[in-house]
Amino acid sequence: RRFLTSKEQFHSYLRAGAEEEEEEEKKEEEQVSSSQSEPPAKRVKAEELSQDGESRGNAGEEEKERPEKKRARGQNKSRPCMKPNCYEQSRLCPSVTQGCAGQCHFGPRCRFLHDVSEYLAGKPADLGQRCVLFDTFGRCPYGVTCRFGQAHLGDGHQNLVNAALARQWDGKLLVRNSLSKDLQQQLRKRKFSFQKAEEFLRGLRGGKGGKATGGPAEVSNCTAPQEGLGDSPGLQEQGEDPKPEALQSSRGAEGAPSIPTLGPLTDEDVTKLRPCEKKKLEIQGKLYLAPLTTCGNLPFRRICKRFGADVTCGEMAVCTNLLQGQSSEWALLKRHHTEDVFGVQLEGAFPDTMTKCAELLNRTIDVDFVDINVGCPIDLVYKKGGGCALMTRSNKFEQIVRGMNSVLDVPLTVKIRTGVQEKVNVAHKIIPRIREWGASMVTLHGRSREQRYTRSADWEYIAECARVASPMPLFGNGDILSYEDANRAMQTGVSGIMIARQVPVGALIKPWLFTEIKEQRHWDISSSERFDILKDFTNYGLEHWGSDTQGVEKTRKFLLEWLSFLCRYIPVGLLEHLPQRINERPPYYLGRDYLETLMASQNVDDWIKISELLLGPVPPRFTFLPKHKANSYR
Repeated sequence: RRFLTSKEQFHSYLRAGAEEEEEEEKKEEEQVSSSQSEPPAKRVKAEELSQDGESRGNAGEEEKERPEKKRARGQNKSRPCMKPNCYEQSRLCPSVTQGCAGQCHFGPRCRFLHDVSEYLAGKPADLGQRCVLFDTFGRCPYGVTCRFGQAHLGDGHQNLVNAALARQWDGKLLVRNSLSKDLQQQLRKRKFSFQKAEEFLRGLRGGKGGKATGGPAEVSNCTAPQEGLGDSPGLQEQGEDPKPEALQSSRGAEGAPSIPTLGPLTDEDVTKLRPCEKKKLEIQGKLYLAPLTTCGNLPFRRICKRFGADVTCGEMAVCTNLLQGQSSEWALLKRHHTEDVFGVQLEGAFPDTMTKCAELLNRTIDVDFVDINVGCPIDLVYKKGGGCALMTRSNKFEQIVRGMNSVLDVPLTVKIRTGVQEKVNVAHKIIPRIREWGASMVTLHGRSREQRYTRSADWEYIAECARVASPMPLFGNGDILSYEDANRAMQTGVSGIMIARQVPVGALIKPWLFTEIKEQRHWDISSSERFDILKDFTNYGLEHWGSDTQGVEKTRKFLLEWLSFLCRYIPVGLLEHLPQRINERPPYYLGRDYLETLMASQNVDDWIKISELLLGPVPPRFTFLPKHKANSYR
């Protein structure tokens, strides 16, 4: 109770600390690193405020007596654009940055600057003396546009290179699954050939439903003798693949172009893998970081991977956007070389687009599994027939699972909820059918669509579904914020647990949760250690999105989104009862130092202040509004 305070005292303490910081900066003429220990004046003030236990307790009681306000829910759908347009007017042409100014593709029509001196005259001040790209890789590809350019710019604005360090990274592919220009052009001009998907879809149009390929016989009996495969016409009626000769003749009759090939014909070209021959997904008992929309980006996954996450998955990608070659959607599929078990999650509502997208990814990117999102509750997805709506569209759901399974060489997994309506659970009826359709694993979120991310997850129902799913693995998901929660979840009989995006969000509130689970302890992590985690995130962000102005501001945007969840963490050393519950909203409290108190603030301006400690001052007229209404206030 000695840490509890009122809203007014909380913000007056933060304002007083900010004023003291400004005075000290003026006197000492140097920046104070927020990762250092707290100045004595602030410590004294914190001790004085914390010693008055009675007044603190009375303040807490007064807060309880006040009538509860209606909690804001849902998304801020009209958020302001945070792109720094003020810098767009004087951008340097990429051809100059890459050292080939004479080869600008736009020539005299180019709207960017080609004069380095003119660009530097209007360039904002550098944000620091060290560039993470130069220190890590030996060279910075952003040259004079880098906001940390003084670390690697020599005479005449020449971009310096640390040859010895750069040689260590030669030939190493750090990030995979990028969208090439050739593939993007094929997709935009609709010249990419979907041979396997079209074959499956022709079976659907022929009136065989979802059993045109990948039928039950193919799933259930992998060890049965395959005598006469391709010789008996009856096998084709039972869902087996037709002979290559028949496929060639049917394609010729329909006039569909064949895929040009180079080199000798191999067995893989004409023989389809049976389910037992596919790569197995051996992740039972491992910690699975769920796909987290907006916040589950590559830098954040690297943080979680460092703390012990075993399996990672990219953010939900919309299949139609991938088929159109949208760069922003393909960016969600990127995989860092440290992610040893990695999957991607697709969202769609129709078998044609989902099957084609699965074949596209199977041929162009490197993943260990593909997941279907049948758990997304938002209206934008649900009203189009995707996400949770597939649980009520069983025919389409079956066709999607069978179709994707028939074109993928990697395991297919499905993520679902308990149902659509709050008190009507249907997952136990759907899971056996998903197993029959050919999925390798199911993840069950213990809430319905109507519950969204509120209420407690129903782990008793998850245990029932785990028994129904056997022998197919089932991962449970919901309300995991401590190692005790994880232990109780594993005792229900699930194959593993997914650390996901409940509100509050387990992995986003405390990414070190994976370490706590593996070491079976509560980690009383200090504010300086948490600030170091934010430093690492900004460094990973600058590596991933770039160290120029655009990359810095994109890193800031995702940092602020993450801070909107991090503020909900209550340090272990301040708790009266362990552990913190995932659906408990923290009261106003003063931390053990100024930085810990600042990180507990749910005010947007305080999050922006933390971002300025890491990425320098924000651009003029900068505004930020978190994605979820419940995350902050002005």
